[in-house]
Order: sequence, then C-alpha cells, then structure tokens
Amino acid sequence: MEFTKTPGWLDWYANPSKPHFQLPPGAVDAHCHVFGPGDRFPYAPERKYTPCDASWQQLFALRDHLGFDKNVIVQATCHGADNSAMVDALKHANGKARGIATVRRSVTDNELQAMNAAGVRGVRFNFVKRLVDFTPKDELLEIAARIAPLGWQVVIYFEAVDLPELWDFFTRLPTTVVVDHMGRPDVNKPIDGSEFALFLKFMREHENVWSKVSCPERLSVAGPPALDSERNAYRDVVPFARKVVESFPDRVLWGTDWPHPNLKDHMPDDGLLVDFIPHIATTPELQRKLLVDNPTRLYWST
Repeated sequence: MEFTKTPGWLDWYANPSKPHFQLPPGAVDAHCHVFGPGDRFPYAPERKYTPCDASWQQLFALRDHLGFDKNVIVQATCHGADNSAMVDALKHANGKARGIATVRRSVTDNELQAMNAAGVRGVRFNFVKRLVDFTPKDELLEIAARIAPLGWQVVIYFEAVDLPELWDFFTRLPTTVVVDHMGRPDVNKPIDGSEFALFLKFMREHENVWSKVSCPERLSVAGPPALDSERNAYRDVVPFARKVVESFPDRVLWGTDWPHPNLKDHMPDDGLLVDFIPHIATTPELQRKLLVDNPTRLYWST
C-alpha cells in the first residue's frame, strides 16, 4: 500500500555526524520510533499525519553509529493501536530493544501476554490534542489496572499548560509513570516560574514518576545556534533538563526521538543531539545513571 506524506513533512537526517561525546558502555536510547514501512505495516486510518518510512533496520544502524547499545521503541501515533511494526522491530533486536505500546480497552489478555513476551514494557497515553483524539479517562485507568500486574509502566505525553487539569488523573495511575520530554515546558518562561515548578513538584511528591529529558530540538525556541567547540546546541533547553537531572538523578531517561515526527522548522542531526547530553548530565556519574543504570533498571529488570 502506498501512502503520501503529510505536506511539509521533514524526512529524518540521513547523514548524522559522529558524536564528540562518547556514550558509556550499555547506553540506552530510551525514546525512539519506527514508522512502517507503509507497504508492510499500513498507517492507521485515524492518524493525524502520514510520515516518511523509518524502519527498524535504519533505527538499529543509527543506534550503532551513535554508540548506543539498546533502544526503547515507543509506538507512534500514526500506527494507532496496531503495534505490529514496533513488535516486529523488537523481534529483530536480539534482546537489545524494549517497547511501549498503544492499546485500547478491547485488548485481550493473550495479546498483552504476547506483547510482554516480545519485550513490551508499557503503554503510552497521549494527551497532546493535535496528535490524538480524546480517550475517556476511565478507559485509560482500566488499561492501567490491567497492565500493572505485568510490571509495565504508563508513559504520558502532555504539554505543560495542561498539567493542572491532568494532575488528579496522573496521580491515580497504579504504575510507574514516565513523562515524555519533561512535560514539554515552555522554555520562554522562567525556569523558576510557576509552570515548571509545578512539574518539579509533581516529580518530587510522587516517587513513581520518572521523566525523559529528551527532545531539545522540539522544545527549543531559539533552535540550534552556531556551534561552539563543545557543539552546544539548543542552549535554551539546557537549564530545564539539567535541573531535572540534578534533582532526580535516579528517575531520568534520555532518547533521540528518532525519526523526529512532526518537526516543522528543521530536522536535527542525531549526533548533535548526543552531544547535548554532557551539558545536562555534567558528571560521569550522572551520565551513567541517565543512560545506563536507570533505563536498564526500568526496562531490563523483568
């Protein structure tokens, strides 16, 4: 089946640079995706966008190029609740990948068990309105209760302005909760302002909450500036991510977000994104926790 990309869709960066920062052994890219290929894994009829194809072969080639050891592959919204492409990638990863699925209330126990055997370790609830349609919260709580006995996590994707109205729901979830991209803070606002302070409070008061300090290319307002000798790009995001890493060193993760869906302005060089890491995790100990110890404990301990 042929699919026409959404107008203006930016293809992923085909020739990423080699990072200057050397990743520690066992490093995990804890947030990435696969798209299609559409002729084998058709995109969902209800999707909000049609991407370029981005296969597991290309993802694993990027993993090796950047120096990662493992991946956590997050189900893309363009595939809806059909997790076939993601699960196929897990089956070809030789144990070096875990998955985060999207499921509906109708998912069977046998289907959950089969995904668990393949390496799925959680489900994602998306609250970004431009990307998905609303799912009733009682349905999501029912799903969370069903996956909790498997030891799975719930990954939540939302924007900072929506945290107050979602707080009560998030704090009712009976699992480990992982926040995508620090809850998408507005980096134009002060780091000590009320909006980011609420997110820090959310993590501080709920020890089951983790955060990915990822996607500076998605959060940056200034974009990638002219690089200095340290390849320090997306500088306006650094203080926010560093604050989370230093405040909650045992509950942070990092990922490339390859192949970077729905970016409008530029497509990042993934090697440059890796070189963002030492600016937010400034010591070898923090880097090892962020990239190795934390994701290994969360995704490979079961």
